[in-house]
Amino acid sequence: MSAYMPLVSVIIPTKNNEKILTKCLLSIKQQSYPNMEIIVIDAFSNDQTRNLAERLGAQVMQLKGERTKAKNYGAQLAKGDYVFFVDSDMVLQPDVVRECLDACVKGAVGIIIPEASIGEGVWVRIRDFERSMYQGTKIESARFFVKKHVLEVGGFDEDIIMYEECTLQQKLERHGYEVNARIKSFILHNEEGFEIEKWLRKKQYYSDTLKIYAERYPEYAEEQLGVKNRIKIFLSNGNLKRLIRHPIPAFGVFVLKALEYAYSR
Repeated sequence: MSAYMPLVSVIIPTKNNEKILTKCLLSIKQQSYPNMEIIVIDAFSNDQTRNLAERLGAQVMQLKGERTKAKNYGAQLAKGDYVFFVDSDMVLQPDVVRECLDACVKGAVGIIIPEASIGEGVWVRIRDFERSMYQGTKIESARFFVKKHVLEVGGFDEDIIMYEECTLQQKLERHGYEVNARIKSFILHNEEGFEIEKWLRKKQYYSDTLKIYAERYPEYAEEQLGVKNRIKIFLSNGNLKRLIRHPIPAFGVFVLKALEYAYSR
């Protein structure tokens, strides 16, 4: 980066996440790029989420609604030239923001950041193995954007609650903007204590808007939602060799996806 240091607004929608929010906020404050503001959109938590966020220097606003509504509200409040949408269970490697800005300087409007899962437990290891197979596919979504273009296209689609994170990316793409630039640093999902029953209930709840999503965003939905296309991803780009070399997590991914599809119908 040059001497120009634009403000980056980090927007975090959350509710009752005091146990994991601290690591998220500290990873933001420890970024190698210093000029940031943190905006936490809290859905009226009844734990210490709000107090914790304020103690760590975040601006906290309260709003009821799904994550898309919270993210759009945060973008409206943001003072930065760039907006970075982060979930409260995420921990950022130190150079994430700097690398995203470097990509934007080269002309990108949306930046994809590779993601991995961290935490103890068999299901966490299976989730991480699964994530590693999606790099370079439409399963990934951009999280870092040039703010003026986010506002230009109206932000995220608030009618969608599953795959909602990629609706903004697709809106921008339809306007001809570059939204598929990638960086090397990772976002780490803190999935400590992952519970399969809770995960499947969430998938079932999210699936209520899948039909709307498929109708409005068919370009991505076919690859993201179709069983055949998901299998194609697992068998391409060297993934088949990885599945063969690691049969136990491979079987776990198969079981997890089968359960997700069963609960999402």
